[in-house]
Amino acid sequence: MPIETNFDIPFIAAQALREKQIQQNYRPIIAVHKWFARRPGTLFRGLILSEYGDRPLKEAFFSANDFKGITIADPFMGGGTPLIEANRVGCNVLGYDINPMAWWIVNREIEHLDLGAYRAAATSLMQTLEGQIGDLYRTRCLKCGSDQAHVKYFLWVKQKECPHCHNTFDLFPGYLLSEDKRHPLNVMVCHACGDLNEVEDRKNPGRCASCFAELRLEGPAKRNKCACPRCSNVITYPTPEAGSPQHRMFAMEYHCRACKSSHAGRFFKRPDTTDLDRYEQAKAMLADVNVRFIPDDAIPPGDETGRLLRWGYRHYREMFNERQLLGLELSCRTIKTEHDERVRNALITNLSDLLRYQNMVCRYDTMALKSLDIFSVHGFPVGLVQCESNLLGIANGGGVSVGSGGWSNIIEKYMKAKQYCDTPFETCHDGARKVQVPITGEWIGDNRGDENGRTVSILCQSATSTDLPPACLDGVFTDPPYFGNVQYAELMDFCYVWLRKLADGAIPAFQSLTTRNQDELTGNVTMERGLAHFTEGLAAVFSNMARALKPGRPLAFTYHHNRLDAYHPLVVAILDAGLACTATLPCPAEMGASIHISGTGSSVVDTVFVCRSTGAVSRRSLARTTTEFAGLVMANLDQLRQGRLKPTRGDSRCIIFGHLVRLAVWELRIDWNTALTVQGKLAAVGRYMALLPQPEDIEAAVCAVDLPVLRTAVGEEPVGYQADQDDISF
Repeated sequence: MPIETNFDIPFIAAQALREKQIQQNYRPIIAVHKWFARRPGTLFRGLILSEYGDRPLKEAFFSANDFKGITIADPFMGGGTPLIEANRVGCNVLGYDINPMAWWIVNREIEHLDLGAYRAAATSLMQTLEGQIGDLYRTRCLKCGSDQAHVKYFLWVKQKECPHCHNTFDLFPGYLLSEDKRHPLNVMVCHACGDLNEVEDRKNPGRCASCFAELRLEGPAKRNKCACPRCSNVITYPTPEAGSPQHRMFAMEYHCRACKSSHAGRFFKRPDTTDLDRYEQAKAMLADVNVRFIPDDAIPPGDETGRLLRWGYRHYREMFNERQLLGLELSCRTIKTEHDERVRNALITNLSDLLRYQNMVCRYDTMALKSLDIFSVHGFPVGLVQCESNLLGIANGGGVSVGSGGWSNIIEKYMKAKQYCDTPFETCHDGARKVQVPITGEWIGDNRGDENGRTVSILCQSATSTDLPPACLDGVFTDPPYFGNVQYAELMDFCYVWLRKLADGAIPAFQSLTTRNQDELTGNVTMERGLAHFTEGLAAVFSNMARALKPGRPLAFTYHHNRLDAYHPLVVAILDAGLACTATLPCPAEMGASIHISGTGSSVVDTVFVCRSTGAVSRRSLARTTTEFAGLVMANLDQLRQGRLKPTRGDSRCIIFGHLVRLAVWELRIDWNTALTVQGKLAAVGRYMALLPQPEDIEAAVCAVDLPVLRTAVGEEPVGYQADQDDISF
């Protein structure tokens, strides 16, 4: 069984760990559009090459491969990573996803694009916007006096009206604008007059240079309460009945090309009268435009959108200011005139991705001095200080832009993504030096204008009810939803309401007003979806895929969770599909520093479950005692360490869960009763899991002080899956 014998955990772990640090550098294709929790392409390349290749993985990984005639399916394609990796090595691919945004994104990733035509259209779009609204993003440089400096970011603070004295005041949580990390000094806003001050010690900032008031680090707005500076009454916020929040522009970061070479650090300023007038000009221009593309969709209640509703947002358009709405409306109008369908769809995708930065929920990172896009924490975090990025972007030559969040940034990322499709590469490491290795002969796409087309079938539908012919698939590789994970549909609606206004109205996938679907396989309080729903859906998909697989071919999927009961549906799904789990392989899948998991103790390691209808398993892998399980876990931890990962307690726990699930499937498969109710199946799994060594006992054994004794008891060598007299066939 190739994956079980050929997959090289240390090698893939090392590659995946590096990829996840700067994923766009290793897999530029992910920059086509934002999707959440993308697994490393390295992992799925390793799995596919291990299963279908005839060379050692380390050799095959950095050379061209062609598996023409092999058909790979992904029933939960999401951002499309398994399909992209399979398509790249010549496989026919079949993908399903119930979310129309996933369907759109994967189509754009895989379809061939004429880069010359795209570049010409994108340049024309930028020139058109520059002529229409370029002046709205200019300001006067405080150093040289030029009025052609480019604004990078406008910073806004939320305001509140006091119900007692009707005074409108700022809700500053703090007055620090910039730390002294990427700028020579700390920059602070004066609470009294609003001027910006540069100070050496932010803990002892001194007095304002303009009004001599004592500068403050802490702001008055804390824990949803703030005292009115005029009457001292303490008011609470947010107040949803008052409507969407109001904001005041209080600072700007800009870029002056003429002064940059002689200026240390960044350029900051308080908005002057001309800057404020330019915003009023944008409001007037928007009022005069007969709006055609700005969506008026209401924000429905949800587990994630509830936060927006609590802040008084009722419609998606309220999450943008007038200058942003003007720029987006004009962008849509120009895009709609593009005649080349693939180029037009690429620009539509660009606009959808641009929305992440062009809204009034983005925050400003006071250390990195950049805009944090709306999905930086995989949710809708509404702060008190918001960041408006330059819509056009500031091109700086050579495909590099100053700042983030503008058209120039999005276009360059897209160009690199589609260039990677035509000329993919891998990155190897020579000590500290990174070396790009072109993989000549591989490519990503549906065609290249020659006879070397591949079958690409991307479907916007649920795989729970698909009817595939028996034995038509050579493999299923997927990253299924995790129970209780991020509500991607609720987040993606933010982009979808714009995209569907621009896209062809006849597209069946876009007939729904929302990407949300009652049949999504995630836990959701608002839609009353629980563990039983998740289990039933996962089992239906696995059963459909298993029926379509050729005998003995793999269904391999990634999973991790910090609770063992969230793995019970996996056991049910694998057993209902008539499969056995032949291997559980650990691989880094997240980055520990990611904003949404940093400091949470979450694992960065996924378990890859490899399942087959027929085959063999190593007798030595069928642990029974706590000590035997600890030996399997320690072997995996050693392999990850060889790949330069420093496993955490959370990583160990996920590896333990994977081995427990694998054994549960092996033991329960003989007498498994598919006729039981889903509750009965989950109960049966729970009863059996309770009989196995408990995770905390295994973890204690792994962490025991007397590790050499334990290693002697279980054997020093990692557990292998090579065929020998110890194999048990099934």
